[in-house]
Amino acid sequence: QVLLVESGGGLVQPGGSLRLSCAASGFTFSRHAMSWHRQAPGKERELVAGISDLSATTTYAESVKGRFTISRRNDKNTVYLQMNSLKVEDTAVYFCSKGSTWNPSDKYDHWGQGTQVTVSS
Repeated sequence: QVLLVESGGGLVQPGGSLRLSCAASGFTFSRHAMSWHRQAPGKERELVAGISDLSATTTYAESVKGRFTISRRNDKNTVYLQMNSLKVEDTAVYFCSKGSTWNPSDKYDHWGQGTQVTVSS
C-alpha cells in the first residue's frame, strides 16, 4: 500500500521560508519520480516541482523558479520542498505525489493528504 505523509507546513510571513517533507512507503521509492503539487482555494491543483528517480532532472512551475527547490533522499524514502522568499500567492495546500515512472513529466498516481501553507503578515 502506497503511503505519502507530508509535514512542515504552517503559517509564515511574506519573505519567509518553509521546508516541506514527504515520507514515502509501500513502493520502491528510488524507481519513481516524485513531485509537489498545490491547490489554492477556488483554483485547480497545479504542479509546483518534480524530480526524477535519481535526481538528475527537476522541473518547476514558472511562478516558483528561483525560490523553491525540490530534492530527495532515496536512502530515507523522503522528498523535500525548500520554499524561500514566500509570497502571499503561495498560500495553498501542498500535496506530495508519486510518479508512475522515473520521469517527472509523466503522470502521477498516488497522492498524500496534503499540508497547509499560509503566507500572511
